[in-house]
Amino acid sequence: MTTVTVFVLLGLSNNPQVQALLFVLFLAIYLLTLLGNLLMVLVISTDSHLHTPMYFFLRHLSFLDAFYSSIIVPKLLENLLSKEKTISFLECFTQISLVIFSGATEACLLSVMAYDRFQAVCHPLLYVVVMNRRVCAGLVGSSWAIGVGTGLINILLLAQQHFCGPNVIRSFACELPPVLLLTCSNPCASIASILTTMSVLGLGTLVLLLGSYSCIITTALRINSVTGRNKIFSTCSSHFLMVTIFYTSGVLRYMIPVSGSALEQVLSVQYSVITPLLNPLIYSLKNQEVKVALRRMLARKSRLPL
Repeated sequence: MTTVTVFVLLGLSNNPQVQALLFVLFLAIYLLTLLGNLLMVLVISTDSHLHTPMYFFLRHLSFLDAFYSSIIVPKLLENLLSKEKTISFLECFTQISLVIFSGATEACLLSVMAYDRFQAVCHPLLYVVVMNRRVCAGLVGSSWAIGVGTGLINILLLAQQHFCGPNVIRSFACELPPVLLLTCSNPCASIASILTTMSVLGLGTLVLLLGSYSCIITTALRINSVTGRNKIFSTCSSHFLMVTIFYTSGVLRYMIPVSGSALEQVLSVQYSVITPLLNPLIYSLKNQEVKVALRRMLARKSRLPL
């Protein structure tokens, strides 16, 4: 019953001059996102001082951000230059599946990082034993597995829907809410699936995050040393800022009714384009260990023979 073979993406603007400006802007953001996140992966992988659980998780998060940005931005750049802003049925469904996978995996990784900080602050004597290499690999593997399962379940249910027109998506990318508006069959199963995903995964990870940070703050306030207290807050502030940006932008994006409004487009850009750029900037600017490791790597490179 599905007769739609391509979807039309309305994009961000129909003005050629604005499209050219947006192309340059988003290309620069995309290149900076790849550079920042892949540089974080390289620095953490090559510097032995950063071979700790916290940076092990950060390396996976940085790789995921680079991957997520590559799901959205290249197609956005292509459509900004083309007259026919279309995306094939298969490409659209693949993009939706990968977006859900990336979002679910990132939510799990952020929770795992909060749990790691909880163990480091609240149980420092047992930290090395509890957060051993096997446990860290298991936590990361579980995060990726949950992301894969979440993406597959939601896309398989979406694939049961019939699309017989119209085929215009009120966005610059294929996202589940606007695509569901185009179905000519009953979308209850897909709606129930995405709501369940957001409730179970979103609230579940948020509870773990809030619980971990509540314990961290309580422990920090009990410390009489101002230096020790500041060290705890400094260590956790980068991660807490990342969590705040991710959940605030994600909740605002998916709680606003689908309408194709300017606010909805701005939130989509912030969630899918800007957020992956901010994570490496936050960690590199606020983390002294990362800056020192980066200087060490650059110093090694400068000493290499030409």
